[in-house]
Amino acid sequence: MGVDEDTSSAILPDSELGTSAPSLRFSKTCLKNVFSVILLFIYLLLMAVAVFLVYQTISDFREKLKHPVMSVSYKEVSLYDAPGIAFYPGKARLLSCKHHYYDHILPLINPGQPGDIECTTQRINYTDPFTNQTMKYALVVQGPRDVKKKELVFLQFHLNGTDQDFSAIDYLLFSSFQEFVNSPEKAEFMKDCESSYSSWKFSGGFRTWVKMSLVKTKEEDGRETVEFKQETSVVNYIDRRTKLRNDQLFFVVFEWKDPFIQTVQDIITANPWNTIALLCGIFLALFKAADFAKLSVKWMIKIRKRHLKRRSQVMNHIS
Repeated sequence: MGVDEDTSSAILPDSELGTSAPSLRFSKTCLKNVFSVILLFIYLLLMAVAVFLVYQTISDFREKLKHPVMSVSYKEVSLYDAPGIAFYPGKARLLSCKHHYYDHILPLINPGQPGDIECTTQRINYTDPFTNQTMKYALVVQGPRDVKKKELVFLQFHLNGTDQDFSAIDYLLFSSFQEFVNSPEKAEFMKDCESSYSSWKFSGGFRTWVKMSLVKTKEEDGRETVEFKQETSVVNYIDRRTKLRNDQLFFVVFEWKDPFIQTVQDIITANPWNTIALLCGIFLALFKAADFAKLSVKWMIKIRKRHLKRRSQVMNHIS
């Protein structure tokens, strides 16, 4: 009886040890499987984020191609190409034209009387580009060049009499007086200028001071267009002539506002090389994540098979 009790007491610890070892191995395997599943879901999430980034990168690139950004740059010059100033005086007559410097204009001597015309001028007749029937007369004057010395052109016109309630003289600016001089078809040149540029007016009885600035715009097809911007100030002319007169005097000054030529162009900010590099990085991450997911699945299947094999062995041993 005592021998049986000793034998049973010796067998019990071995059986407890045999059953606790598979249980411990099972818990470790289960924990590894849980972590593998969590890692797999994390990498699937990263793959989804990478796919979204690919879509977003391509969409941004296409959007930037459709909507270029306007770029404005400034170039400083000391001498401009002398612009052409085309006046349409009608019945008015040019009395004087002079170049002055440093914003200094000498006092008027004998206003209303013919004076010195020291400007380069040309007269031209051409048909109206909008009606092709009306003849137009234009007086083209060479504008100022030296912006550093604040060169200006001061002109005086005289209109002997008019039955109109308001009197004004039209003018337009174009980019190069020399191009007009060298043009073999001056009439066609003026028709093109009138079709392309805006015209302005200055009134009688005032001194109109026009400050010009030049804006160049580069088109998508490579062409370059020129536009003038103006700032005008008007000062009343005090007529000190003794006799009452029915005539009108016109005074106008042209000067460059500043030495900067503004250039406007559309720039495509989308850089194809940056986009390609980003896409390559994203696709590389996708392939790495897919490879890791495949290995994780294989490892989980292998662990599962090993666990089933060990379980069957334990069951066989117990049986």
